[in-house]
This record gives sequence, structure tokens and C-alpha cells, in this order.
Amino acid sequence: MVVIGGGLGGLSTGCYAQMNGYRTRILEMHELPGGCCTAWDRGEFTFDCCVSWLLGSGPGNEMHRIWLELGALQGKRMRNFDVFNVVRTRDGRAVYFYSDPDRLEAHLLDLAPEDARQIRQFCDGLRKFRLALARYPFLRPVGLMGRWERWRMLASFLPYFNVIRRSISVLMSDYSARFRSPLLREAFNFVLYEKHPNFPVLPTYFQLASHAGQSAGVPEGGSLGLARSIEQRYRRLGGEITYNAKVTEILVERDTAVGVRLSDGREVRADIVVAACDGRTTMMDLLKGRYLNDTYRRLYTRTLTEPGMVFPGYLTVFLGLRRPFPAGDPCTTYLLEEEFAARLTGIRHPSINVQFRSRHYPELSPAATTVVYVSYFCDIAPWRQLSTGPEQAPRLRRGEELHTLPVGRGREYQREKRRVRDAVIGFLDGHHPGLREAVAVRDVSTPLTQVRYTGNYDGTVLGWQPFVEGGETLEEEIRRNGPGLPGLANFYLSGVWATTGGLIRAAAAGRHVVQFVCRDDGRPFTAEVDDFAPPPTLITEPVGPDDRQFGVTS
Repeated sequence: MVVIGGGLGGLSTGCYAQMNGYRTRILEMHELPGGCCTAWDRGEFTFDCCVSWLLGSGPGNEMHRIWLELGALQGKRMRNFDVFNVVRTRDGRAVYFYSDPDRLEAHLLDLAPEDARQIRQFCDGLRKFRLALARYPFLRPVGLMGRWERWRMLASFLPYFNVIRRSISVLMSDYSARFRSPLLREAFNFVLYEKHPNFPVLPTYFQLASHAGQSAGVPEGGSLGLARSIEQRYRRLGGEITYNAKVTEILVERDTAVGVRLSDGREVRADIVVAACDGRTTMMDLLKGRYLNDTYRRLYTRTLTEPGMVFPGYLTVFLGLRRPFPAGDPCTTYLLEEEFAARLTGIRHPSINVQFRSRHYPELSPAATTVVYVSYFCDIAPWRQLSTGPEQAPRLRRGEELHTLPVGRGREYQREKRRVRDAVIGFLDGHHPGLREAVAVRDVSTPLTQVRYTGNYDGTVLGWQPFVEGGETLEEEIRRNGPGLPGLANFYLSGVWATTGGLIRAAAAGRHVVQFVCRDDGRPFTAEVDDFAPPPTLITEPVGPDDRQFGVTS
């Protein structure tokens, strides 16, 4: 089996294939594993750009089992916070979204007693949803479930049917409009860091419920450390991974995938090919538009270009500070004045998410220093207009072809990056005096940076959005026909483009695709927890104001 892409979807696919007796080789364009789940060094600082929470970091759900099978968490501390996010409005008021329903209810009632009924209803729903999480299926794809297995799964959700039905049928924008308090009407749209116009209430319940159960923490060692742990598990299972290997074509003979061709002309032959890389690249470039049924052709020639179908990319600003800033919360979404937001090129919504990242990963920066991570949903178009260079530019170094090296994008592009960076620093200095003078290292990435490193369509990190035509059509297609393409044998899709969502779904996609491969080969699927290191330990850190002002004791 050849797997295209060494992100979490590709690494997961390789691990489960090795567990089931397949000899695999992963081909990764970059020099590192992880894809979007990555980090990089700037001097003494490590800038971690991915995991702000990891669904399944704690026990009591099927997500956690997948991470343990992949060796992702063993031997690590999982750091949890008692607040999922803080939303600060333009007038300086703050809403602390505690994951614990009791604390959240007390806090919200203190802020908006006029909304007591709506607040209690939301928190009651969150309490019920916490119980439902243990039933949520991740280990086995619905497309492989028999009729009775599906009925048993659905029956297990009956006690939670009403809360799930209500939360999935109402957009958060409509739900938040029910609050009388202008503060809550606005803040509820930003619980998940950014505004997601197409999201119903359900994802907010899912994240807060996972967080409350200590199953949405962050792993010691950060995002790249997480990817490295899975890479090591893959190698212990006997897998082979080749870096700086860019696939340019999937080889097909007699309507059967038989291998791949690399950018240097080499061919790697295989019995099975799995694409765990950018979806559009796979369909339109590597396969040259062949083997697309009506559904996939519509997805990749029309739906992909429609607004809101794919998650946007991010602009990120990283700052390494020479001293600690103890008042900085782990995670805050600031709602911005329109005039200031207009200075942030490509911004989708007038808000930025600010994380004092050293609270998440103190081991990734020197003692008595701070890393700040600022991000916003960003359109790629204005950055493309400013850029004069190619989106990727392979070059030879010591006889080896490299594909993700920096490219010259021109003075206007670099000037705009500096202008956004300086605007962000000025904003932060206004909230944390002395921050500007403490800056030792700074870095800015745009959606074009994401394209350079991963090749992802328009710099997206997560691929198809759920709850809209694109994601729902894809999931229905895979439920109905599996993760392959009609008329093409021995080929499968994996990773975020074969599902919707984040890291746990990418990891689950690897498990699922190997289950389909095993079915097609007539062999039983097997998976086991990695016992190479002891189970993870969970720690929780407090955030925010004193509980006593909300009448809560712990």
C-alpha cells in the first residue's frame, strides 16, 4: 500500500494498515510529518500553530481509543483548562465559557439574569450532551454497519434524542438571537473561537461537553510532538515513510490503481493506493478528472468554489516575548471595531483569537518567556493579488528535491504582512501594556503559507465544512459507496477530505479506510492499543476571575 500524504490522516492509515498485515509506504511532500498539525522554531521559541484542543484527549469515549491505538498520547500530560474560551466585546466586557455546565450557568446568570430561562435551557442541554458523548461512534464507519448494528446505535441515542434534534436543527446565529442580553446575543456566536455562520448549536455542545469531561485538552509536546508520536508508532509497526517526495500522478492500468509517479519521474508501484492529501489535487491533478461520478464531479468542479463550502484558511501572528505575562488568558476571542478589522487583510469576521500559547505548551519556550498566537479566518484572494511569486517552488539541495522551501512573493506581500503584524502588536499592547517592548521574535503566516507546506485548496486547514451541501454530500457518498471512486479498483480516499472536521476525524478516517480495505480483501479488521508507554495523565488549570463572585465553590 502506498499512502499519499504524511498528515494525521495518512499516518493513521499507515498505522492501521500495518496492524492488519499490509506493507505500507507513506510519501510526504514536506520534511516533517503531521501536515497541518505542525510547529516550527524561531530562535529559542517553538511556534505551535495547530492544537488548541484535542478531542479525545481524555477517556470515556471512542475518540480516546483511537489516539491510544495510534500511540499519540501515551506517556504525556494532557493539559486542560476550566474555561474553553473567553469572548471579550468591544466595550471590554467578558463572557467566560466554562465547560462545566454548573459554573457556566452561574456565570451567565450573573451577567444576564433577564435570560435565566434561556441560560438554564442551554446548560441543561449541555448536561445531557455530556452523557451522549460516550455513545458517539468513531470506531466503525456507518457504511460498514449492518441494519441491526445501525438500529442498536440509534437506539443508544434515544435518551438524548431531543437535545440532539434541537441542537442540530437550529443555527447558532438564530439560537443566540433569542437572548435578550446584547452581550450574550453576540458572544454565543464566538464560543468556538471564530464565527461559523453555518454551524448549528450541536458543535458548541460537542466541544464544551468534551472539554468538561477532560477530553478536549492539549497534549504535552504540542502539535508536532503529537504527529511525531504517531510517526514513531507507525515505524514501530514496520511502516516506511519517505519525505520530500511529491506525488504528481496516480498510475492507473486497466481501471486499477497500480502506484504513483513522483515529481522527479520515479515510479512507486503498489497493490493499493490511498490518497490522504488535498482533495482537489487528488481528483483533478493526480487522477486528471477521471473516475468521478456525478457527485464527485459536482463537488470538485462546482460546489468547491461556492462560498462557505470549504473552511477558510488562517492568518496567524506569532510573537515570542522576553518576559511572562501572567494576566494573559489561554484563549480569548476579541470582537473588533470595524475600522480596526479593516486593517487586517482578508479577515472574514471582525474578531481575532488570541492565545497565550505558553499556557498550553510551557515546554515549547524558555522559562520566564511567553508565546502569543493570534489568528483569524482569512480569505486567500487578497494575498494572492499581492503575491508575485509561485505558490510552491521546488529546488534542489545537496542533490535532493525539496518542495516546501520559502518562495519570493514580492515587496508588497511582505509589506502587507508587516502592516498586519504591527496592527496586531499595537492592539495587544493596548490590552497588555509593555507587550510591544517585550517582543523578541515574530512571525506571520497567511493562507498562502499553508498552500506552500501542504498544497491544500485555498490554504484550508480542515477541508469540507459540515452542515452545508459540500460536507453533507461527501459524507452521504462515503456512507453509500465507501471511500473509493466508481470504476477505479484498489484506490481509496483518507484524511480530512474523506470526512468533515478536525484532527480526530482525520485520524478516524485512517481507521475507517483500512476497515473498508479489509472488507474488500475478505479479511477481518484488527486494532490494538499501543503499550509502548504508560497511559496519559490529565491535569486541569484554572482560568479567569475568582469563582466566588459567581457564588460557586470547587
